[in-house]
Amino acid sequence: MSLLVKAHREGQTIARVTPESAGWQYVGFTAHRLPADGVMRVLETSRESCIVVLSGTIDIDTPAAKWLSLGTRSSVFDDAAPHAVYLPPNVRATIRARNNAEIGVASAPATGRYPARLIQPSQMTRSTRGTGLNTRYVCDILPQTEPAESLLVVEVRTPGGHASSYPPHKHDTDNVPVESSLEETYYHRLNPPQGFAFQRVYTDARDIDESMAVEDHDVVMVPRGYHPVVVPYGYDSYYLNVMAGSRRTWHFKNDPAHEWIIERDARS
Repeated sequence: MSLLVKAHREGQTIARVTPESAGWQYVGFTAHRLPADGVMRVLETSRESCIVVLSGTIDIDTPAAKWLSLGTRSSVFDDAAPHAVYLPPNVRATIRARNNAEIGVASAPATGRYPARLIQPSQMTRSTRGTGLNTRYVCDILPQTEPAESLLVVEVRTPGGHASSYPPHKHDTDNVPVESSLEETYYHRLNPPQGFAFQRVYTDARDIDESMAVEDHDVVMVPRGYHPVVVPYGYDSYYLNVMAGSRRTWHFKNDPAHEWIIERDARS
């Protein structure tokens, strides 16, 4: 099975990954496009969800709360954090777009320990990671320091000509604190949209070794293994990461063959 999920160029659903379609246990992800006044509904009976307003402005209505005018970005490439809403299982949410909007919905198993809540952009931590042509810009939407049962959600912007998720790292072994076991999806966007990026997913044993040219709105599934991204010059990259696993903690292990890059940068 290919790890690349190609985007639908028309219709409300852009891309969809379920545990059943991926052949794994935890991560679900869908991306949607909504026209002005377009409506969609989210309801998971045994999973928590994180609705991320990628672009545009929306209203979200649940039985207990209503949040209006969420979203200030015209593009995922704007230098700003998104709005997001956390939903526990069995909470129905109706989403209505005020203008053309793009929505990401992450999901993972949960029992209903935490209530629904709005996650404001001001609550999210934004940081710069890496140096030189390894520099990228990170926004922690739902990190392990914030309440959730399974989900971890983060977005990353990478300038053209740069590498990201690099040096290659993996998180597929339950060996905390050295490494945690997390499935992951990458939802890719490119600017300008006719661009492409490259992502490789590979294991030490090379029983997985797949190199993909990803286009705008494509999804890459990472069941295990290292998973670096490289962006050609002239095109900026964005991706939304969703992770979940047996423990809600992110510890990764770098590919030993490429750790010299970190050591060199530390000396310079």
